[in-house]
Amino acid sequence: MVTSLVTLQKPKDISVDDIETELREIWHNYASDGAGGMATRATTFSVIIYEPEEIQQLLAALGFYPNPIDGEHGEATRGAIATAQQTYGLRVTSRVDQATLQRLRTEFHALSPEQRRYNNADLRGFSLNEALAAQNPCRVITLCPTFDDEDTGVTAQVSAYCPIQKNNSSRLVCCEYITLRGTKKALDRVDGLVQSLVIADLPKFVWWKATPNPEQLLFQSMAKISNCIILDSSYYGNPESELLKIQQLVESGTPVADLNWYRLAPWQELSAASFDPPERRIALLELDQLGIDYEKGNAAQALLYLGWLASRLGWEPQDYKSEGGDYDLRRITLKAKEGRSIDVELAAIPVADVGEVLGDLTGLRMSSTNSEANCCTILCSETAGCMRMESGGGAQSCYIQEVTAISDQRSDLLLEQQLQRWGEDVLFEESLAVTAHILKLLN
Repeated sequence: MVTSLVTLQKPKDISVDDIETELREIWHNYASDGAGGMATRATTFSVIIYEPEEIQQLLAALGFYPNPIDGEHGEATRGAIATAQQTYGLRVTSRVDQATLQRLRTEFHALSPEQRRYNNADLRGFSLNEALAAQNPCRVITLCPTFDDEDTGVTAQVSAYCPIQKNNSSRLVCCEYITLRGTKKALDRVDGLVQSLVIADLPKFVWWKATPNPEQLLFQSMAKISNCIILDSSYYGNPESELLKIQQLVESGTPVADLNWYRLAPWQELSAASFDPPERRIALLELDQLGIDYEKGNAAQALLYLGWLASRLGWEPQDYKSEGGDYDLRRITLKAKEGRSIDVELAAIPVADVGEVLGDLTGLRMSSTNSEANCCTILCSETAGCMRMESGGGAQSCYIQEVTAISDQRSDLLLEQQLQRWGEDVLFEESLAVTAHILKLLN
């Protein structure tokens, strides 16, 4: 890895030549020291990553988090969140919910400008998966908003990363990293610079690691130049409103991918497989009760799964009510084409050990009020078990299966797959449309 730092003091007037000059110097250094005379520069795609990492910056400014700002919410970040929640009298979950985020913001804004400054190293912009870089020479442009009160311009850090090739090839496959740091206002101002840095004639992706904001100028310009806006609804503190924003983007013609959608694949596959036998396929016509359990904190997966199932079976949303309580119960009514009513219960289950992703599905029960129907199906995660779903009665006559979560739950690993298969996902769009219909009933 070779790195160079350039300070761009006049972002309104800056030319892309400064950054390209630094990159050419890096490639010249590779060639002159004999390490990369056969290096392959970015030829596969360009990806722009919007990396705000508000949580770590808030925790750092408030004195809870001494580690680098890197966007990785590992043990250190979760420990800092838990300490902050305990300090402010919030429910200790080690995860950021809407109440925690709002309290952190309030405490931060109560600080003086001097108190808001922190000395944590900022490592954003260099975390793209190594396996991806080893196979795909690419250009990564990371936009890192800072919490500075004063707009002092934008700094640009450029580097090249060339993983050692395991096949002993003399040719290096390299990724170019360009990291721009500044206030949100400053980054909005240099959107033209960002567009100039994107390599022409290559696929262009935007990984927006924040809630989608169609009103933000930077988001608008990035959406226009990208082949696909990549999002992750597991990040969202209020997924109901954010899923509606994603639907608005799709309706506007913006290509969108939600990494959280792909985490549902094992549940979708086992749901479909359970009704593959002919004698069970006809039983789908008797299905009128559905229970979906998910880890408390984010209902996005549960809502997207329901949207998928309803879109495949032609169910029309009729009603949506939130009951609350310990399980934050939501009750949804849908109607099948042949007129029967389907009652759905979504339950947020408190779990002691939250996994890598907040809001993972933990259980699914499909059944019928007709005791003679052969449609009862119970799916449950390996970690949560089937006890809660089986407690509904009639478990002996149910098809029961444990679901193994996909091994690459992490966003950066799912991103690697998305960059390989980019294109319109009709199944996602159809499912999201039904999910949005359901959410509008609540509003």
